[in-house]
Amino acid sequence: MTAPLQDSAPPGEGTDAQVIEASRRHPDRFGAVFDRYFVSIHRYIDVRLGSSAADDLAAETFLRAFRGRERFDLTSSSARPWLYGIASNLVAEHRRGEARRYRALARSAEAEEIGSHDERVVQRVSAAVMQPRLAAGLARLSAGDRDVLLLVACAQLSYDEVAEALGIPQGTVGSRLNRARKKLRKIIGPAGEAL
Repeated sequence: MTAPLQDSAPPGEGTDAQVIEASRRHPDRFGAVFDRYFVSIHRYIDVRLGSSAADDLAAETFLRAFRGRERFDLTSSSARPWLYGIASNLVAEHRRGEARRYRALARSAEAEEIGSHDERVVQRVSAAVMQPRLAAGLARLSAGDRDVLLLVACAQLSYDEVAEALGIPQGTVGSRLNRARKKLRKIIGPAGEAL
């Protein structure tokens, strides 16, 4: 098993908070935050809503972050939870479409042929995540439970980061994740024991 991709600051550019603070005076500096996190934010939205929505919503995430950079808490050195919070809010605005997509995936597990190696890797991961029973289970979860589960599973956020991203207590993250896992295990059965 390979280690998850980590978002981190390139040497010499400073923490996210330092970059965002500098971008308040020099807007072009915000590009460093975009460079650090765009791929992972895009991947998270792609898993949640599909590739057709991912391009637009990932761009919208960074547009909202840029416009709201004055409100970023500079005591938080990482912008990761803040950006995932914005992305999750955008996903919430498209929630009905997301639930329809999971129901459709539950009915059809056919995968399209993808060309490049990177795209095949993403397809395999997406196919594993979107098996019909799992898709049906995700569609049946409450919005809050689904957000927590997918932020942990797809974005690999810690409980603290999920709590910050969604503006909920850490204990709520744990209880929602536990509840989501139990519901999915009932729906998926023995194949879902790794959840």
